[in-house]
Amino acid sequence: MGKRAALLCGAAVLVAGAVTAAPAQARTTHPAESAPAARLAWKKCGTAKYPKLQCAFLKVPLDHARPRGRQITLALSRVPHTAKKYQGPLLVNPGGPGGSGLTLAGFVASALPKAVAAQYDVIGFDPRGVGKSKPALNCAPGHFSPVRPDSVPSTARVERANLLRARSFARACAKKYPDVLPYIDTVGAVRDMDRIRAALGARTISYFGYSYGTYLGAVYAKLFPERVRRAVLDSVVDPTGVWYDDNLAQDVAFDDRHRAFLAWVARHDATYRLGTDPARVEAKWYALRTALARKPAGRKVGASELEDTFLPGGYYNGYWPYLAEAFAEYVNKRNAEPLIEAYENFGASDASDENGYSVYTAVQCRDAAWPRRWDRWRTDNRAVYKKAPFMTWNNAWYNAPCAFWPTNSLRSVDVANDKLPPVLLFQATDDAATPYQGAVTVHRRLARSSLVVERGGGNHAVTLGGNACLDKHLAAYLTDGTVPRGTGTVDAVCKAQPDPKPLSAKAKTKALVSQGAELRELIGFRP
Repeated sequence: MGKRAALLCGAAVLVAGAVTAAPAQARTTHPAESAPAARLAWKKCGTAKYPKLQCAFLKVPLDHARPRGRQITLALSRVPHTAKKYQGPLLVNPGGPGGSGLTLAGFVASALPKAVAAQYDVIGFDPRGVGKSKPALNCAPGHFSPVRPDSVPSTARVERANLLRARSFARACAKKYPDVLPYIDTVGAVRDMDRIRAALGARTISYFGYSYGTYLGAVYAKLFPERVRRAVLDSVVDPTGVWYDDNLAQDVAFDDRHRAFLAWVARHDATYRLGTDPARVEAKWYALRTALARKPAGRKVGASELEDTFLPGGYYNGYWPYLAEAFAEYVNKRNAEPLIEAYENFGASDASDENGYSVYTAVQCRDAAWPRRWDRWRTDNRAVYKKAPFMTWNNAWYNAPCAFWPTNSLRSVDVANDKLPPVLLFQATDDAATPYQGAVTVHRRLARSSLVVERGGGNHAVTLGGNACLDKHLAAYLTDGTVPRGTGTVDAVCKAQPDPKPLSAKAKTKALVSQGAELRELIGFRP
């Protein structure tokens, strides 16, 4: 969520600059294009952290079936290649759906080995509806303002309150963007990507996607297999569960990951004084949730906001010490300030998050069929909640607008593909946001793909996050297409990085600025 940016150092500073031309190799037009490719006017837009960033805008059809009809604008970013050996554009996407990719280009270009990054134009983009692309959706400003109803519908009244919020959000989107919503979906974004390729003058592209970005990349490869040079898919969406079943599977995986966090707290009882038995620590967390449902902390953190705050710990264990500190301070000392601060850093929403959520719902609700009868949602989520209480209902309400969405649904895309060059997949075995089986499924559906597994890892988005073993495979692939080959389901295994340690007194006063934390800020907290 937007307030998470407080954890990272440095604000973006735009730098004025002149138009830069595309490299000579990138000026060839693909013969399959039905219309002349647009030219991109790149201008400097560097930040203090990523001074080499350049930006441009590209007009694309709102409806690709009517290429000369209404146009929308995509915002693009680029870190240009510097090496004599040029391997073409590398499009990057952080997931979401609804995630902005403009800054990710700078991150990827700086996090890859210099010799590798120098061979590519690293291209970021804000997909249709997102960020600096126009129009940018924001269906219902303030939708996540605290304090929301308890996510757990323990009474009919609470359920009605949450249903009203979901219906109201869907209606707000329908009223505000009636002519746009029918075109906000994965296939539309994929066709935009091919317009970007054409505008870059490239016959083929390489691609690097995280989380939902893996599904985006797989769908691009299905529609345009001859235009894929290389593709990296990190933390892989299960395409057979898009999107209702995938979200139910997430609930179980996030509950397991939350319990791993609580067990870590128990192992560090000398610091947190919450007990050495993980079950007792878990009981204290749920007692905290009950207390906040009755009386929100600082009139900001109720039960639903507590879940929002601790959900990021399921994505990245680097947040565990900060969450544990807030948990312990409230339980042991009734000190609400660290909890409120944690909510503001990890759980609170700003306009950027509202934009992301608007696109998230627009894409997921449009991409595939969702149950339209709330009885089905109630039955399924009650069943999952019995074994996975941490975020089942929070996630259900997050997606509930799809039960009332104003547009018709498309059919999910079968990404099975035997027409691609080798594709490289990365997956942590204990990833909650995109559970492990999704990567196995995609590996089996993409002929000649290779799967690299971080065994015992629970973080989401694992490459360029500090694991040298994973990054070695990534660098080799982007250098010359080398992929590992195994004899079973998994082609290579890397050991997970160790869990973090509790914060020292000195560390408590510092911002969280690791490369892993920066990556998760760019990826976001919803797949």
